[in-house]
Amino acid sequence: MFDLKWIRDNPEAYDRGLARRGAPPAAAGLLELDRHWREVQTGAEQLQAERNKLAKEIGAAKAQGRDPADILRRVADSKERQATLEAEAGGLKVELDRVLAALPNVPAEDVPEGLDETHNRLVRQHGTPPAFPFAVQDHVAIGEALRLMDFARAGKLSGARFVVLYGQLARLERALAQFMLDLHTRQFGYREVSPPLLVRDETMFGTGQLPKFAEDQFKTTHGLWLIPTAEVSLTNLVGDEILDEAELPLRLTAWTPCFRAEAGAAGKDTRGMIRQHQFSKVELVSIAHPDHSEAEHERMTACAEEVLKRLGLAYRVMLLCAGDMGFSARKTYDIEVWLPGQGTYREISSCSNCGDFQARRMRARFRPKEGKGTRFVHTLNGSGLAVGRTLVAVLENYQQGNGTVAVPDALKPYLGGLEMIGGV
Repeated sequence: MFDLKWIRDNPEAYDRGLARRGAPPAAAGLLELDRHWREVQTGAEQLQAERNKLAKEIGAAKAQGRDPADILRRVADSKERQATLEAEAGGLKVELDRVLAALPNVPAEDVPEGLDETHNRLVRQHGTPPAFPFAVQDHVAIGEALRLMDFARAGKLSGARFVVLYGQLARLERALAQFMLDLHTRQFGYREVSPPLLVRDETMFGTGQLPKFAEDQFKTTHGLWLIPTAEVSLTNLVGDEILDEAELPLRLTAWTPCFRAEAGAAGKDTRGMIRQHQFSKVELVSIAHPDHSEAEHERMTACAEEVLKRLGLAYRVMLLCAGDMGFSARKTYDIEVWLPGQGTYREISSCSNCGDFQARRMRARFRPKEGKGTRFVHTLNGSGLAVGRTLVAVLENYQQGNGTVAVPDALKPYLGGLEMIGGV
């Protein structure tokens, strides 16, 4: 949620930020609603102050032996008018919060202009896509030929956009996640967490999934939501809390299943494991001091990149343009891995700095060492990495001419020294 006070002081700048995202101006309507709410709220407060004075007049009248009936009628009338104004103010505040909650974060100054992925900017590239002396296959052909990847039976169980992995591929998926967790916890200082996969409405609201993106989520009949990413659980751990400045940054990681309805992705990536309703991901979350969140963003992105470096996979880092960023983000780097089966780079991680946007929704603050009061923390999140897409990248980049798949050196300790997927 954006800072309403900042919008009051900078309405034109706020609308320019929305325009960069391709969104219509909103400041005028929002501030008119805000003005009306404050006006009604002030009226209710003035009636309360007036009634406090009348209470003193009642006491004085009684002390002087005068009949206070007229003053009592004025008090009753004041109470009735105050109740009416307070009810109106309450309704206006609910509407103000509803409108504000549906507005996205404003892009940082250094985010490129543009409304779609064609305007994203290449930041850096690492590694060279491999050349193959045989006809390249995609992960579906590789996995099905090995009889270790089964979309047909998954469809029988659950419908489209699900997969069953068997044997060495199921083990490879687990090895990838363990490798990522070990790297992030042992070398990069993230604290491993095993969080809930089912969360309340307010938890989904805190990180920006609700109310705008409800159709992209799965909701249970008991009113809880399946998490679309561990970002939801990890970030909300500090909701409604006041941290000490010395605790920052908090760096958290989790390997969880993720669930997405993909309502807005109909017809996209229908083949294979790229876009599924259920997938696993190692998530990175940082709760940072506002003065250090930009540096934390660069650090988090580097941590995610290191996974690909150690797996020997070619990738590139893209700075997303304003119109291609997620709802809560003020700046996002996408890490895209090379997939030979598609002959292109595909996203495998998004690392975003959300500033204080989510913190305001969650009421997550910290107490500075010096000075009074509290400040909102900054929140950051990123994939470190999407496990299923990493498995796809390993299959396609390490495929052999005989249909087997070489195991990257970094994963061999997690696979008992296994050299080849599908080998004898």
